[in-house]
Amino acid sequence: MRKITNNIILVIILSAFQISCSDLLDVDPTSVITTDSFWASEGDAEGALAGMYVDLRDVARFNLFILGEARADVVTLGTVGDGGYAKYYNNTVNPADAGPSWSSFYTLINSANLIIKYVPDINFASEDRKSDILAQAYAMRAYTYFVMTRTWGALPLRTEPTEGFGAETTQKPRSPMSEVFELIKNDIEQALQLFPDEDYGPYRAFWSKPAVQALKGNVYLWTGKQEGGGDSDIQTALAALNEIKNSDVQLLNNYEDVFDYSNKGNDEILMAVRLAEFETGGSYFQNMYIINSAIPSNITPETRQKIGPVGPGNNIMVPTSYLKSLYEENDVRKEETFYEIYTKNEDGNPTVYYTTIVVKEDGLITGGDRQFIDDIILYRYADVLLMIAEAKNALGQDPAAEINQVRMRAFGDDFSGNEFVAGSKEENNEFILEERLRELAFEGKRWWDLLRFGKAIELVPALQDKENPEHLLLWPISNSVLSLEPTVEQNPGYQN
Repeated sequence: MRKITNNIILVIILSAFQISCSDLLDVDPTSVITTDSFWASEGDAEGALAGMYVDLRDVARFNLFILGEARADVVTLGTVGDGGYAKYYNNTVNPADAGPSWSSFYTLINSANLIIKYVPDINFASEDRKSDILAQAYAMRAYTYFVMTRTWGALPLRTEPTEGFGAETTQKPRSPMSEVFELIKNDIEQALQLFPDEDYGPYRAFWSKPAVQALKGNVYLWTGKQEGGGDSDIQTALAALNEIKNSDVQLLNNYEDVFDYSNKGNDEILMAVRLAEFETGGSYFQNMYIINSAIPSNITPETRQKIGPVGPGNNIMVPTSYLKSLYEENDVRKEETFYEIYTKNEDGNPTVYYTTIVVKEDGLITGGDRQFIDDIILYRYADVLLMIAEAKNALGQDPAAEINQVRMRAFGDDFSGNEFVAGSKEENNEFILEERLRELAFEGKRWWDLLRFGKAIELVPALQDKENPEHLLLWPISNSVLSLEPTVEQNPGYQN
């Protein structure tokens, strides 16, 4: 029943983008949607759920990568200028030029809050479906606050929908991270109790019980290592992550199949943000490909074929030398993650390095054009296995089994000699952090991994030359937000 209903939701989303201007102008002026009239039926709840996922897509297409990876050690200046991204990888963000603000994230939270407030009073044909919708709303609110508090620290806590314009409603001071994490953890438990089953739903593009277990593991790893939760929280993380093994999930045999456009919603995915042809524009992956005008003429036919149509590709970010150096030549993840373009030397051999393009999610080629509309993956099973390894190592257990599951696929027939063998806790941590980068590069994980492991200042070159860089571990709150929320105080180190 849930799969059928969620398919209907996707149709609703698509239809919402196809309403013509004339249709909007022809609406009867007496047909006014109010809170009382809208939250009246099961269909209203389904429509609100669809809207919530549209809001998620809005923040996922670019902002999740910017917040979760662009400030780390994985990208640098491309061939056609920085496109406004240099402030991230150079770590020069400031209140006047802060990049993503939290406004769009509070829009997503507000969508979840509306569902949480009104759906309990709606009659449903199936109580399981009602519980499922509420579970997804709690999961979305928990996930969104988790993204935000790792980014900005203390936050205004909004657990009721914003339905008025008074200062008492719209202006709230920041609550400490401890209170934010208390809400996140409570929402996760609410979601886990409400999900009627472990079904992933269509395309694995909706919050599900296994996906929330991944979120729970992620959250408790963070609080165990960064918020004083210690071994108790890490034990909780490990238990949640191990629960996922009992669901319908597995590593795919071939790494490239995980990201193939024609294989969306595959068995390795726990949660992804759905992008589709005719529904939306591209994603951040287009900024790591190449633009037609930047393709050199003196490349081999094989290179030109590999590049293929470029669509809106624009080489304004390229992988760093550090990231590329982490891969062994026989690691299949290397060629499925990035591709180096060489021009010909005087002898006609392609030996002159030109640039690198990211090919991990290279989209859909249709009508001779490339569209960067692969799903944005939030959690997949390889990520879960490496989080299990991280938790086990933190608890003094051997993390080798889970690490080697991931490496066995990466090296295939060459796995012998590339096995991971546990060493000291510190050595294991170093390897796990590197292995997460090799496996999850450009999936929006690296910056938060560096923060969780306490390695950002040590490993990000752009932080090492800064005076007192500790404040840069949080993002500044943009001046536009401060002008609208006078009770909010700027993060330390960013005051004008």
